[in-house]
Amino acid sequence: MGKPLIYEILEKPASSSVIGICSLIWFFIQKRNIGYGDVGLSYEAAMEGGQYWRIITSAFSHISVVHLVFNMSALWSLGVVEQLGQIGLGVEYYLHYTLVLVVLSGLLVLGFYHMMIQKFKVEYFRRVTAVGYSCVVFGWMTILATKQPSSKLNLFGVLSLPISFAPFESLIFTSIMVPQASFIGHLSGIIVGYSIAWGLVHGMNNYWAITMFGWIVLVFVLSLKRTGSMDLRFIEIEPVTDPSLPSVGVVASRNGRTLQMDVLPRRGVADIV
Repeated sequence: MGKPLIYEILEKPASSSVIGICSLIWFFIQKRNIGYGDVGLSYEAAMEGGQYWRIITSAFSHISVVHLVFNMSALWSLGVVEQLGQIGLGVEYYLHYTLVLVVLSGLLVLGFYHMMIQKFKVEYFRRVTAVGYSCVVFGWMTILATKQPSSKLNLFGVLSLPISFAPFESLIFTSIMVPQASFIGHLSGIIVGYSIAWGLVHGMNNYWAITMFGWIVLVFVLSLKRTGSMDLRFIEIEPVTDPSLPSVGVVASRNGRTLQMDVLPRRGVADIV
């Protein structure tokens, strides 16, 4: 017989807190009828519109309940990282590098989009919008596969995968079973995960974690203030100062999930990550 849930939560305080935060955000999104275009990460909005806050909001937002359940189930299983202090992991390590995974995987996604747009002239990646915590989930899968290859990844309590193959098994599985799943987003999480596990990204401690968190908050607030304002329903983007120039904004349709552009009225494409 397994441990009572309350004991497992106490053994995985950080991952349990993230699951709670993502679940509350999902509930808020559903309650307020918020869509991909309001919280998701796209090259056009972030790099051309200066909406850098989307790197954070996209990571913790889920529109589909199935997407939320899949990510949170995997994250719950990966919470074992918090119990592995004896091999240099543990709760502090988990918190420090979750912060790194959120930021670096988001930046890497934008880097891939930039390469596809500028070098290969694939305009699709300019407007594709990504949401979800999968970048971080895939990153932790990769770290655990490197540090503790004998571990298992349990999904939904019924499916158990060897952690050593889980990142690439999950990458292939989700790409086949969920066409909207972001291959680039998942791959970015794996790349950052290996960078951490192999020591290419290292040296995080409480000082650097707090400093990094402070800079994240500062950039988040300043970019939000410069590009728009957030109310209780959705993120509203203010128009550019010159009315003669085309503007890009998020507006609420009847279902609150339409990304509208003055010059190019085509809808953005959503990617699940």
